[in-house]
Amino acid sequence: MFEQLHSGKLYDPGDAGLLNEQRSCLERLYDFNATRPSELKKRAAMLREMFAEFGEGSYIEPPLHANWGGKFVHFGKNVYANFGLTLVDDTHIYVGDNTEFGPNVVAATAGHPIDAERRREGLQYNKPIHIGKNCWIGAGALIMPGVAIGDNSVIGAGSVVTKDIPSGVVAVGNPCRVLRKAEDPE
Repeated sequence: MFEQLHSGKLYDPGDAGLLNEQRSCLERLYDFNATRPSELKKRAAMLREMFAEFGEGSYIEPPLHANWGGKFVHFGKNVYANFGLTLVDDTHIYVGDNTEFGPNVVAATAGHPIDAERRREGLQYNKPIHIGKNCWIGAGALIMPGVAIGDNSVIGAGSVVTKDIPSGVVAVGNPCRVLRKAEDPE
């Protein structure tokens, strides 16, 4: 069942083996969120253990929410995440160097079938998220399963990103759409 997490196909997230592994990850996440503000070195060490990759100089301000405690999250160098980052990391989330997250951003890899019968069965699927280098994801933005955001792009606060966003643009709205190139300094 573990391979199904990364296949993009429907699977049962209530599988006992998956739940046991996930519970272990969530225990570590709980400990991270209980750290004191002065325990910066401890936080960094914990995130390096919890995440698939956690680049040098990266930082996450608790609380962090993550289905698998970051197990399938890959942060490049100097990534910054403000309060309330939610990573629905049922499959891989890739974040490039020097990317910043405003408060309360959600990156969700999990989806559920449109067909009501399949949803009643409790099934889900997962699609990876790719966020490039030097991006800025504004407060409260939602990034949906399977989305890729190109390098040097800015996602406006409150945007709902349902489709890929190219490199070097400012994109905003619900659904998120390219507004202009990101070459203007303001």
